Amino acid sequence: MPSFLVPRRTFLFTFAAILSWRPRLDAAVDTKEWQGVLDKAYAYLKKAQKPDGNFAPPQVGEPGITGLAVAALIRNGKPATDEVVAKGLQYLEKAVKGDGGVYNRGLANYTTSLAVMAFKEANTDKKYDAVIAAATKFLRTLQYGDGADVDDKDTKFGGAGYDKKGTRGGADLSNTHFFIEALVAGGADKDDPAIKRAVTFLSRSQNLPSESNDLDYAKKVDDENKGGFIYNIAQANDPKSPKRTAAGGLRSEGGMTYAGLKSFLYAGVSKDDPRVKAAVAWIRKHYTLTENPGMGSTGLFYYYHVFAKAMDALGEENFADAKGVKHDWRSELFTTLKGKQKDDGSWANENKDFLENLPELATPFALLALSYCKK
Repeated sequence: MPSFLVPRRTFLFTFAAILSWRPRLDAAVDTKEWQGVLDKAYAYLKKAQKPDGNFAPPQVGEPGITGLAVAALIRNGKPATDEVVAKGLQYLEKAVKGDGGVYNRGLANYTTSLAVMAFKEANTDKKYDAVIAAATKFLRTLQYGDGADVDDKDTKFGGAGYDKKGTRGGADLSNTHFFIEALVAGGADKDDPAIKRAVTFLSRSQNLPSESNDLDYAKKVDDENKGGFIYNIAQANDPKSPKRTAAGGLRSEGGMTYAGLKSFLYAGVSKDDPRVKAAVAWIRKHYTLTENPGMGSTGLFYYYHVFAKAMDALGEENFADAKGVKHDWRSELFTTLKGKQKDDGSWANENKDFLENLPELATPFALLALSYCKK
């Protein structure tokens, strides 16, 4: 496996800068337009928030959406003392369990990871140091391979799923990228054993045959999918999976590729690493904001949020696609988000998959993406 090339001090400084970023004046995105979009979204969330501070609709009823909303509002400049943000934080505080996790009725990894992101954004006075430490300690128990549950040959090794190990289909890339982001937000660096295990899982989730991924599905990859990422390695064993290619491989997906790239970079993998270069090459071929490549309109707002985080971490302000066309991705993303905002300030996907038709979910994802539109 290629070695990490980023020194620990540089890595910690870089990720701290990513987490502490706040919007400022930028020539590419008009400040008044940006503020107008934010103000409308804030008004919607204020109206949608329950008396207890929760943002989730009845059919979801868990703290994950609240974690997303709080993190998004703070990243867009709202202080922790803002009435809407403060109520959301109070709700999250009450959802903390004795084991350190932040959950109500399952989805422990997913909701705890999102809560950590919110607490991290609000932690300017170290108020949440203990909460974040306990939550990340809990998250570590959910990673496959942290004990004797699986060995390093198991395809679940290093990954995390929605909940406790052995539930809800095992490990997948979506939950693992949230897991990585939460651990790094809590202070984990590239030398942390949990991060190293997670990088193993990331590598095996990439459509790239290499010394880091010798799985059969990767050996069957075609040029269209090479370098991208897949959602769940287990789908390679399902002959009826709609994500299988004609050659027996698995289709790369846009949202998962940006999530994988983001995770490599957050985990300290060098931009010169072949895995990172391959992911970027796939993105150059499939650069778009009109759909989630490989998934169409499914998960579109999720896609926007991982697109923004990955592109910001990559650091190419004018991103060149495979045809050599350069994209001011922040400006293009802002224009896309502004165009899709509803009159009431919310966002919602017409596609019901992944519950993105619910504005309570799509809006926080869109707001997180918005926070990266200004450099």
